[in-house]
Amino acid sequence: MNADKKVMRIAILHMDPGHIFASRWAGGLLGVALAASFLSSGCSKGGVAEASPTVTVQVGAAENQTIERKVIGEATLYPLEQAAIVPKISAPVKKFYVEKGSKVHAGQLLAELENRDLLAAQEENRGAYAQAEAGYEQAVQKAKQDLQLSKETLDAAQKLYNARQELYKQGAVSAKDVDDANVALIQARNAYESSQKQLDLKMAEGQLAAAKGRSASVEANLNYSKIVSPIDGVVTDRPVYPGEMASSSGPLITVMNLSQVVARTHIDQQEASQLKVHAIVIPAEALLTTSEGDTSVIILDTDNKPHKKKVKVGIRDDGEVQVTDGLQGGERVVTVGAFALSQEDDPILAKTNIQVQAPPNIPEEDEDQ
Repeated sequence: MNADKKVMRIAILHMDPGHIFASRWAGGLLGVALAASFLSSGCSKGGVAEASPTVTVQVGAAENQTIERKVIGEATLYPLEQAAIVPKISAPVKKFYVEKGSKVHAGQLLAELENRDLLAAQEENRGAYAQAEAGYEQAVQKAKQDLQLSKETLDAAQKLYNARQELYKQGAVSAKDVDDANVALIQARNAYESSQKQLDLKMAEGQLAAAKGRSASVEANLNYSKIVSPIDGVVTDRPVYPGEMASSSGPLITVMNLSQVVARTHIDQQEASQLKVHAIVIPAEALLTTSEGDTSVIILDTDNKPHKKKVKVGIRDDGEVQVTDGLQGGERVVTVGAFALSQEDDPILAKTNIQVQAPPNIPEEDEDQ
């Protein structure tokens, strides 16, 4: 060829098809890369400063959001609620009102234990309580009367003693009469103080409290003979039959709330370490992976300048990737065009002008077509 003819060599970038997600844009990016190479070659021949290449890209956001990881493994299912109802008294089962598999609600009567002895004890304690209550009321009235009588006796004895002292000073009575009045006053004062303590009333109060306690105990045992469900659910077990002895050694009825179940399984430590409350998630097409397995992304700063950023990834799910290290959240990551930029050397990448293009609106195909 003639010397005045320019020989242009075009370096074609070999792009990994696995990293180009929209084929219609791949051709455009390749054309931009070719144009940039052409300008670089032509300008360097003439000694003119190299022009900064311009690349059109699309971007996505690194956001804090939820991402799912599906783990397959054997699990044990537990009901949302479970009640193994153990009777608090030992007695034969009188009657069951539900069968295994019956749906029940909280507070529903499930079974009843034999309680004829408890009913008899209830009647007996009702009589004892009524008797103790009547005795207490009588003791209250008597205590009031005794207190009033002893107070009147004390007042009369005090007046007699005072009068004897005055008469003794006048010489109208002897010293013995004064001493007799003083003894009567002391006795009246002791009787008044004793009536104030109301010992008989306190004894009656104790008898009434004991009767009330026995009555409450019988009432509680009588209520224990009625087995009710503490939760809404389904009867899953009823191992005892009517007539058999129910005791506190084992459950009489088991009720489970199966409206929701809880699955418990073992998760590998490596998988568990990827679980975070707030995960940084990026589009999968923004992730660049080398043949050695290293992962990175291209981010754009506020001036639309591209920068390579190494990242560590975790969960991958439905076109999204969790970034466990390397990003803070809120960055813009290049999606379409990321692979082409990753092939540039750092000096060329620093000079590259980025034009951000909105992703195309691709209409959904009609299901009938």
